[in-house]
Order: sequence, then structure tokens, then C-alpha cells
Amino acid sequence: MIKETQWHVLANAEIVAHSAVHRILVKAQEAISHRGVFKLVLAGGTTPKRIYELLVDQHQEWSKWHLFIGDERCMVVNDPERNSLMITQTWLDKINVPADFLKTNFHPIKAELGPEQGASDYAEVIKPFLPFDMTLLGIGEDGHTASLFPGHEHNENELTHAVYNSPKPPSERVSLSKQAFYRSERLLILITGSGKKQAVQQWQQGKELPVAQIEAMNGVDVLIDQDAMPE
Repeated sequence: MIKETQWHVLANAEIVAHSAVHRILVKAQEAISHRGVFKLVLAGGTTPKRIYELLVDQHQEWSKWHLFIGDERCMVVNDPERNSLMITQTWLDKINVPADFLKTNFHPIKAELGPEQGASDYAEVIKPFLPFDMTLLGIGEDGHTASLFPGHEHNENELTHAVYNSPKPPSERVSLSKQAFYRSERLLILITGSGKKQAVQQWQQGKELPVAQIEAMNGVDVLIDQDAMPE
């Protein structure tokens, strides 16, 4: 039985970020105590970036964390638009981790290989780690999440998708699939800012947006600030 989506309306974006950090740390402690490892899928964007900034100040058993990314742009590795670069610069470069952590525990998407090869490669990377413990996702003003866009069709059986013709540049990307996101014990969708209000309203009215089709094994929590909530 699929559990319903739970909405949590919070005062502002900063509180959304702090709430997400709290939920991440609770899940990490639970996963590490039960299985010795915490498997977290990360998102790009402004609100997730704030989460990573807050995580810098936490004292955790980082060596037991394995980090993945929900989607990536097909650009060279050091392009400033890459999610992987934002995550390392904002968070991972600033915490005390084993010397080989970025090679052994951080699993970026090799989107520089192009959509097809990047997607194929990452499907093999994530298979041994499924199910994930937690996944972070955002939402675009058009209702997209990760790089799953309105009007795009993909093979439902894939764990990863090669994405072409993205309405937001760059046009080529790699994304985890709905199936991969479903194979997460817990999933947080982070929504902040008035620019997301229309997409949220369409979602709540039942429009078939990509974000509305996301499910997870034990349910989805939407952390949304007041600015993004419809009137």
C-alpha cells in the first residue's frame, strides 16, 4: 500500500531548510544504527544548497554516508552549473571526511559522458545501493522535478533516463526515474518561494505534473514555505 503525501507548511525557506536537516539527521542515525550505512539522494537548487550549508556544522559519521544525485546536467565536470560541483564546494569540501571519501562515498553522475552513456553508467552505480534511505527533490515552476519534465516520456522500467530537449538549458541531462525515486524509504520534496505557487496549485488540483507522480516506499513529505502555498 502506498502511503499518501503529507504536506508540512512552514513559515519561510530557512525553516524549511532546518526542518529538512533535522529529518535527514534522524534518518541517518536510524539507518546507521540498523544497517551501518546511510544512503541519501541529493538535489540541486537554492533550498538544497542551504541544507548542505547547514550540514557543514554537523558532527556525523560521514564515512558511513553514501551520497547520490537525483539529476545532472551534461556538462564538463568542473562546470559551475553542475549539481555535483555545488554539492562538493558547499558541503563536502568543508567537512572532515576520510581522504578517499569523494571517490568511495560520493557517487556523482558522469553526465559529461552524454545522456545515454551517463544514464547507463549511473544505473549500474545505484543498483547495489537500492533501496535508498532518503531522497531530496525540488520542484520547478513548470512542475518538473529532478530532470523529469512535463510532456517528456520515458521507459517506466528504467532506473535512470537520458534526457533531451530540456525546456531549461542545457537541453541534455541525466535523471533518476520515478522507479528509482520510489525505491527510497523516505522522500522529501522541498518547495520555497512565490514562483512555485502556480505549480503547487496545479499539483493540488490534480494536474498530471511530474512532481505529482513521485512516490516512495514509506511516503512523501512535502516541506513548503508560506510563500509557495496557494491562497
